[in-house]
This record gives sequence, structure tokens and C-alpha cells, in this order.
Amino acid sequence: MTVRGIRGAITVSANEREAILEGTRELLEAMVAANGVRADDVASAHFTTTPDLNAEFPAEATRRLEGWKHVPLLCGHEMNVPGSLAKCVRILLHVNTETGPREIRHVYLREARKLRADLAPPDEADETA
Repeated sequence: MTVRGIRGAITVSANEREAILEGTRELLEAMVAANGVRADDVASAHFTTTPDLNAEFPAEATRRLEGWKHVPLLCGHEMNVPGSLAKCVRILLHVNTETGPREIRHVYLREARKLRADLAPPDEADETA
């Protein structure tokens, strides 16, 4: 079995505890669902926020999920690059999997879709058009 990385990002509405927790939870659940990941498959998770988000640790959202109690989690800030996307939470999951790198589904939600439009799932509005 190989350890592979699964990337994801989401923007949140404000530097507020609940906005950070809700956005992180939404992103993590989407990443897990898109890749069929079980908590026992996760070797570790690295969470970052842009420097404008500091009202809560995004990893705290994970502690509320069933089975994630013993997963090593780490939080940090992204580099403060001028003109970069604001209010963004990113997650890098390290997962034990047999899935090949081309089959990994990276998840980019809300305004974070701009970061990797080539990997972002189709917008729901696009699907109805």
C-alpha cells in the first residue's frame, strides 16, 4: 500500500470560528467522499489557512468527526503572497491507498476553484446548464 496526498481548498466567508469550522468540515467531507477514504486510511492531515484566518484552528473541525481522534493533525499558515486568494483553508490528507495518483480526486470549492480550475469538480450551476 502506498501513501498518497489528496489536496483540497475552500474559501470561507469571514475570520470567525464557525465560518472556519463549517468550511473545513465541508471541504474535508467532500474530499473523503470523492475518494472513498475511511478515517483509518488517513496517515495524517496538514491544514493551512491564509494569514487573514486566525479565529480557530481548522483541524478542530476534524476532532468532531467519528473515527478521527487518533489521526495526527497539524495546522499552519500559507505564505502571504501579495494578491493571493484570501480567506482560504487548505487541506493535504496523507492517505494509505491502492489508488493510483491519476485517480485521486482533489477538491476545490467556492472561490478556491480558481486555484486549480483544471482539478476542480464542475460547478453545480454548470451541471444544470
